Amino acid sequence: MDRVRIGCNYVKQPFWKIIMAVPLIYLPIITTVPFVIIGVLLIRTHLQHVGGMEIKTYRDFVPAWLSHRFGNSEQPAIHISRWHPAHYRFFWIFNCKLYCPLSVALFSYAAYLVKIVENWWCPFAHEQKKTYAESAIDESFWHVDPQELVKLHPDDRQNPLWNEKG
Repeated sequence: MDRVRIGCNYVKQPFWKIIMAVPLIYLPIITTVPFVIIGVLLIRTHLQHVGGMEIKTYRDFVPAWLSHRFGNSEQPAIHISRWHPAHYRFFWIFNCKLYCPLSVALFSYAAYLVKIVENWWCPFAHEQKKTYAESAIDESFWHVDPQELVKLHPDDRQNPLWNEKG
């Protein structure tokens, strides 16, 4: 299994680099989240206008609060320096209960919606299409018109990601 190597190098990093890296976690989220939210709203509206139904909601991608391993009172904190935000429990509560699950859910939800759009408008196989399974649809745009359906490659006509009959 391919893995990103990070833990083996973390302990070798100077403290100043780690402190400098903390804001770099938040800046991309702060700058992209508003645009992703707008994109999600536009894509959902598009899908609803072309007839989309039974589309999962953002809440379906957010883990339940109770599923988090720690409650607020027992949330662990790292005591490395009084000046480091990781020293404070609220830092970890914010990150572990809000930042991480909500932002991962938002980006996962956006990817889910984009895959639905892809399956609807572009039912043509490529090497990554198997990863679109969570966004399977009943029929693609090309499947609703029998005259267009014959133009598809046989594998695309019968692909279960965009043709539940196939």
